[in-house]
Amino acid sequence: MSEKSPSRLDAFDQKILFELERDGMMTAATLAERVGLSPSACHRRVKALEALGVIEGYAAILSENALGRSATVFVAVTLENQKQETMAAFERAVAKCREVQDCHLMTGESDYLLRIVIADDDRYERVHQETLSRLPGVRRLVSNFTIRTVFRRAASVAH
Repeated sequence: MSEKSPSRLDAFDQKILFELERDGMMTAATLAERVGLSPSACHRRVKALEALGVIEGYAAILSENALGRSATVFVAVTLENQKQETMAAFERAVAKCREVQDCHLMTGESDYLLRIVIADDDRYERVHQETLSRLPGVRRLVSNFTIRTVFRRAASVAH
């Protein structure tokens, strides 16, 4: 496994990732049993996947509704230009915005797509005026509110 690149994972690696994606809190013994390896072999593979950066970390998936954040807004951001310094300044600033959950550099009409989660629709005006419109290099913001989330998942392992 140590000689593999992340793009050349074998069936055991895929099974390990699938199981950890489903339940990152399971014991090493349970994981080993589910993927059909000895606990020591399974542990070595998990550590190798972490070392390769395939497993970036472990986190709890929080319920946005339970935390009182019921509105999700996707915001397409167009910058004034695509100069490296403009994009870098925007990325540094947007990373500091607590309401922004995801930021993606895009192709197409907009430069970035942001996912913002807020307590309710009324608070978005504040986020728009006090945060998003003040980000460096922003020329245009196009906001789309979700009606409902059909499903949400962590990064998926192809199988």
